[in-house]
Amino acid sequence: MGPETALIHHPYRPPEGFDAPQVAVHKASTVYFADCAALRARDWRYKNGYTYGLHGTPTTFTLEERIATLEGGRHTVLVPSGLAAIANVDLALLQAGDEVLLPDNVYGPSRELARHELARLGITHRLYDPLDARALEAMIGPATRLVWLEAAGSVTMEFPDLTGLVHAARSRGVLTALDNTWGAGIALRPFDLGIDIVMHALTKYPSGGGDVLMGSVTTVDDALHERIKLAHMRLGLGVGANDAELVLRSLPTLALRYHAHDAAARRLAGWLAGRPQVVQVLHPALPGSPGHEHWARLCGAAAGLFSVVFDERFPQAQVDRFVDALRLFRIGYSWAGPVSLVVPYDLKAMRARPAWGGTLVRFSIGLEAVDDLQADLEQALAAAFG
Repeated sequence: MGPETALIHHPYRPPEGFDAPQVAVHKASTVYFADCAALRARDWRYKNGYTYGLHGTPTTFTLEERIATLEGGRHTVLVPSGLAAIANVDLALLQAGDEVLLPDNVYGPSRELARHELARLGITHRLYDPLDARALEAMIGPATRLVWLEAAGSVTMEFPDLTGLVHAARSRGVLTALDNTWGAGIALRPFDLGIDIVMHALTKYPSGGGDVLMGSVTTVDDALHERIKLAHMRLGLGVGANDAELVLRSLPTLALRYHAHDAAARRLAGWLAGRPQVVQVLHPALPGSPGHEHWARLCGAAAGLFSVVFDERFPQAQVDRFVDALRLFRIGYSWAGPVSLVVPYDLKAMRARPAWGGTLVRFSIGLEAVDDLQADLEQALAAAFG
């Protein structure tokens, strides 16, 4: 062989048996088959071999299995983002004439997906009150095929009556899907409650670095997994091996980080609840926060996320001055990374029936020293409100 060919078709193979703490990174589009029989024998739907990089490599198979274990499920597929996971579920289970029910406090892009892309496919949606299981049961009609659950609710942090909502859906033969990003597989065990599907934005706590976009869909039922997997293939969803490597590297510290975020957030949320400028702190673990009793019954932990509602006598511009005055909290979307984040929201534009007046500010507590974060909040309050 000439050197060009020898470099491509080199016979050397490293010895088997290498083992180390981190999973190897396998990158591929093309996957080799030993012969035609092997080509025809492998099925991309199952982890009995490799067919094409989009359908999995040892790296992504390993991450899928670990996420399934984290969620208490049996089957997991990986997708490029949390929103892609929601879309994977919707498109796998819904068709023209079907209806999906969303909580009023659903993740905003999920609602927009229903309003636009699903609507163009002839799929309708309605919003329900996540704190009222009886109202949900009354809403379920002959066209309802799927109920999305969110615990805790996006931005306003209401913790739903998950037990009641799941019972209402199951009594009418309707599937349930939970966005478990907040719980991260640590705060609660969704499948123990009878939930059918769990999606997770691995972008958040499983990654933990603020540098990866990824999502997952986990199930316990074989037939339901196959429907999701078939849609996953037809949509061409896949993740990069290097991104999978980063999530695998972070998973061993997930529980440690989650509890650290939780402890810091509870302390700061409690401190902010006593500030005169604040009318309410929305944190599921705080008594008085909407749905606290549901959280207390189902969870022993909470994420590092909470929102603060400022008194409506303060205009938006003044609240913005408070946000701008923060030095350690950076203004930015997402959460669960090492850096504390803050974002102001307009409740009236977000909710059909906003329960509070005033301006809401959401905090994601990072891994900085809590005393430093509290001092930063204190100086920013003084700068904006005197």
